[in-house]
Amino acid sequence: MTSARRVVTLPPGVHGLEAVSFAEAVRRRGASLLEVRTDLHEPEAVDVTALARVLPLLVSERGRPLPASWVEAAAHVDRDVTVSVDAPPSKLVASHHAERPLSTPEALRIWDRSLPATAFVKHVEPLGSPARLPELLETQARLIERFGAGRVTVLGMGAVALPARAVLAQRNALDYVAAGGGWSAAPGQRLLDDVVREARRPGGAGSSRRGILGTAIAHSRSPRIHRQPFDRIDIPEDAPVEELVDALLPHYAGFAITSPFKLRLARHVRSPLEAINTLVRRKDRWESFNTDVEGARAVLKRLGAREAFVLGDGGSTAALRSVAEDSACRLRILKRAEIREPLSGAGVWTWPDRVAPPEGLRFDQARVAIIAYGAPGRRIAKEISRRGGTPVMLGAAWFIAQARRQRELWETAT
Repeated sequence: MTSARRVVTLPPGVHGLEAVSFAEAVRRRGASLLEVRTDLHEPEAVDVTALARVLPLLVSERGRPLPASWVEAAAHVDRDVTVSVDAPPSKLVASHHAERPLSTPEALRIWDRSLPATAFVKHVEPLGSPARLPELLETQARLIERFGAGRVTVLGMGAVALPARAVLAQRNALDYVAAGGGWSAAPGQRLLDDVVREARRPGGAGSSRRGILGTAIAHSRSPRIHRQPFDRIDIPEDAPVEELVDALLPHYAGFAITSPFKLRLARHVRSPLEAINTLVRRKDRWESFNTDVEGARAVLKRLGAREAFVLGDGGSTAALRSVAEDSACRLRILKRAEIREPLSGAGVWTWPDRVAPPEGLRFDQARVAIIAYGAPGRRIAKEISRRGGTPVMLGAAWFIAQARRQRELWETAT
């Protein structure tokens, strides 16, 4: 099985020399093709000849016609198969973007047509329910039967489509990925760096997948330290995460669970634990664990206090509560409404970076442990300092301790 060619789309507002610099940057990071779309750029805004010298171009007709100069400079030309396939046969990417989820028979009827033997075939539709992944895989398999391996790309789009796209990418010809930052060309795209990491490390594409499930997890280091393939599945807080993990059971060996899903998924898999941060596949079911207890134990040991307040009462607090007695530390769990006086002594801040602390929160020279890391941890540290406390950066200690145990558990997946 060959890896799909990685396609990065030129973002809107990136023109001229800036566009060339963008192409050079994503080429160095492992992109195979640069897509330029007519709905994102005016013909005169980009120098396609200069771009083509950096990366092969895939020019896509979206609404407005493709300029002749774009077609001439491009290695590949994307046209909607239901409108026109007027492109040099050797360059054609015949595509269709469905407005709703389609059954496999409906999708196949769209592609019941003759195409040049060298043309790529790209079928895109909204994922809809995560439970539709088997239907998309069936559509992909049937299109490969019809047009041949190495020519077909099937993509799902939507807020929870990322893991479906990761599974589909194992047989796709093209993999449309996001460069990073605040913009992506379609909902559900994986990050370029994550896809390249999977391709380059042992145990990559084709192995049982793992991933981290959470909200606002672009900073997560999990994909960097765990065995590949490992997906960063960043989904909205109100996403149907329960339905998602059920749909992915045949395709993933395990998941790391982070905020805000630790309590919800504990209930969903009927865990005896209050909160979980790890799922491991056991044939036709998920087994749950909370390796956060290892992180909690490491943090309380480093904090070295006999008594500590805890800000927040989610999954991380459940782990702290479970090890407090063994760590000889008495915890005082503070609800937001209970915080009235400045806090002193030692404490642990468990609120995620995206959760605003109470306006009246103040510290009286308290030492406050932070269990986030990276940019979110640094932002929390500034907030603690601004409110009169001393931040203690223990996010890395928590992360490493719990991740070691997660790795051991995933190796036992069946």
